[in-house]
Amino acid sequence: MILRRYCRTAGVSLVETCIALAIAAFVTGGLVTGFVQAARQTESSAYVLAAQAQASQGLEQTRAAKWDPTASPPVDQLVSSNFPTIVTNLDVPASSSRLVYGTNRTTISVISTNPQLRMIQVDCSWTFPASGRIYTNSIYTYRAPDQ
Repeated sequence: MILRRYCRTAGVSLVETCIALAIAAFVTGGLVTGFVQAARQTESSAYVLAAQAQASQGLEQTRAAKWDPTASPPVDQLVSSNFPTIVTNLDVPASSSRLVYGTNRTTISVISTNPQLRMIQVDCSWTFPASGRIYTNSIYTYRAPDQ
């Protein structure tokens, strides 16, 4: 009699199986969602860093410009017209063939004439391919004349 009762309750019911499958589906769905979000964040970080590098490159070009008001004759290459808007592809290692372009805009503003001081702003605008949103990386610095 005890043996018969044990045999009847030893199996797994359909309800238990369905609940186990539902839990497994939720866990698998969570893992896949986490992986997709991590991959998208990694791609976004790569584009942000590439755009920042492109903006830094534009800033370094302005730092290399000659600006010496005490020279004879005075030299001033640090003007916005010497730094046109540049559109180049972002240097992102990717397995896909889609290119993302960054647009560098350089703005030079006079902060002070005595002592002479200028502010340099370089903006790199780019579009994130997954969402189509436009992002801008900006970098600023101040510069005095060459000594």
